[in-house]
Amino acid sequence: MSDQYGASPTSRGGRRRRRKRSGCLPMLVVLAVLVAGGYFLVRSIDLSNPFASDAEDFDGPGTGSAVFTVSGGDSIRVMGQNLEDLGVVASDDAFVEAADGGGAITEGVYKVQKQMKAADVVDLLVSGTTRGSSYTFTSGKTVREIVALLAEDTDSTRQQYQAVLDAPESIGLPASAEGNAEGYLSPGSYTFFPDDDAATILSAMVARTTQTLGEVDLAAAAERLGYSEHDLMTVASLIETEGSLLNEQGKAKIARVIYNRLADPTAETIGRLQLDATVNYARGEKVAVPTQAQIDEVADSPYNTYTNAGLPPGPIATPSNDALQAAMAPADGPWFYYVTVNLESGQTKFAVDYDEFLELKGELRSYCDTSDRC
Repeated sequence: MSDQYGASPTSRGGRRRRRKRSGCLPMLVVLAVLVAGGYFLVRSIDLSNPFASDAEDFDGPGTGSAVFTVSGGDSIRVMGQNLEDLGVVASDDAFVEAADGGGAITEGVYKVQKQMKAADVVDLLVSGTTRGSSYTFTSGKTVREIVALLAEDTDSTRQQYQAVLDAPESIGLPASAEGNAEGYLSPGSYTFFPDDDAATILSAMVARTTQTLGEVDLAAAAERLGYSEHDLMTVASLIETEGSLLNEQGKAKIARVIYNRLADPTAETIGRLQLDATVNYARGEKVAVPTQAQIDEVADSPYNTYTNAGLPPGPIATPSNDALQAAMAPADGPWFYYVTVNLESGQTKFAVDYDEFLELKGELRSYCDTSDRC
């Protein structure tokens, strides 16, 4: 990191901060002069220390918690100012003085406390013991996949994560989740700290989902469409897994196919969604195009939408915001079928009846004859 220590003071908000120093010279006070046998005995006391600092500092050890970010290129003075603004140190001067020669501070996000002694803050940042690690989860992942990634890179085991998932009330799952975290561990970027346990980590992911659902007003959309919030989360997860490569318009058309099939059990599809993604979920293995044998392998699973009418019991993956929006605002159209005819680009075509659908299946077979993606 550039300009780690000995950085010159910088301005903040038009105000130049100066380190305060006493203008007094050291003073020697003679307490007594005794003459005895030709010797002078002089006792003196130094009442001032020219190296003592009067920078405002907390006594410590600190209270509560705060999150402090060190960005690339931050000087020690800037760090001190940011820490002072957070209430972590009493003054940036105290932090700058404590940091002089204290070692390198790596950029990142740190967990600290309010009202810490400046020297303790420096020691903590230099040691890196509370520096967080960044994690990014893409949409379309199952709980099992997320837990596997977390268990690999955090201090908690799969068993500890599963124990938390088995007590869903401990992570703040909304009532609409019906006790199952599938689909409710929000994708996105997170910073987790060394002392974060399984419950803390999963709670953060659920909290972000809850925040997102409030922002998009899922409850109002569910009421408008005549479905439950849980149903809409399930539909969004189906859209995500079936059309992850599609844009918003494409996802909205997939949503319409799903709703059209659900709304008319007397149509050719007899209320069955017939989605490959649900078969993959039931099997616990992802393949581009499941064979009939693979579909039959999980014929009794409630997640097999080839053999069961209606929605599966719940979400099968974490939906993206686009998939949520599509579930809440499906496109208008008469489609009952769609086929992804290019598995690399995600090109998807839509059909109204079974004959059109067979033509699209023919396009997919032609593609598979020359591609190893199938």
